[in-house]
Amino acid sequence: MTEFDLRLRAVMPAPLKVTYEALTDPAALRVWLAEHAEVDLPRTYQFWGRTTPDGAEPHQRVLHVDERTLRLAWTVDGVETTSQFELAEDEDGTLVTLSQSDLPSFEDVIHDRAGARGAVQTFWSLAIANLADYLAGRELTPACDFTSSDMRTSVLIDAAPDKVFDSMVQPEHFRRWFGAHVDIEPYVGGRFAMGGFEMDPGGAKFVEFEPGRKASLRFVDGETTTWELEGSHGKTRLTLKHSGFNPDNPPYAGWVGWLGGLAELRRYHELPQWRSIWRSVEVAGIPESMFTIDQ
Repeated sequence: MTEFDLRLRAVMPAPLKVTYEALTDPAALRVWLAEHAEVDLPRTYQFWGRTTPDGAEPHQRVLHVDERTLRLAWTVDGVETTSQFELAEDEDGTLVTLSQSDLPSFEDVIHDRAGARGAVQTFWSLAIANLADYLAGRELTPACDFTSSDMRTSVLIDAAPDKVFDSMVQPEHFRRWFGAHVDIEPYVGGRFAMGGFEMDPGGAKFVEFEPGRKASLRFVDGETTTWELEGSHGKTRLTLKHSGFNPDNPPYAGWVGWLGGLAELRRYHELPQWRSIWRSVEVAGIPESMFTIDQ
């Protein structure tokens, strides 16, 4: 039996049949999952391209498929892993469970030693978030280009800049939409620690902090994440960029994690009856207290 290192459970806003079609229709996959996709079940299910880790060519083969399950062998950086989707009916639509095997250790990922496999976890998180928005008819969150070291993206959020900014620097709000425990000191020189100060005593520090407009976090390795907000007609153009890293070894895993968070940040502000799509997140090697799924 396959040992899985990752399990993500999320609710899709569509019936099971519609969700299954979005999961198996190559035209749909080319919108929410990957630049290229080819599907001819039960023989073929492949996806590749710039927005897929190790995606220069397809590396998937079908292991099992039925009306509720899709299991693939996916070779990433020469290591054969297993990816599995399971669908179940849910009172709010369809419960999707994504399981993934053969991920590198958490320590290797956060220290950028894991190569393309290190980004598989956050790749799936963003993909599932975009699947939910695809099924809801919403604009998708930009994906990561794994062939580029330019880490900059921009999204439009239907909320005023002050509200968006506060939700990114006030820990009680950040925990809700990002789904992870965080401690934040919202001022220049203040700390920002994913997992909390006990898990990460040093944390990143704010080197810029202009309420409603801009904030920059500098990490201990010298890398910097910057948020810039520009308001117009009650909406916010949020630009997120990451810099200060070795361009020969971009921190793709962390960058895709931020992108997946942006998807939920948009829903948090734009849906009147917001509820996180995530039911549970289980990652081997990460304390359960790290995640704070708000239901």
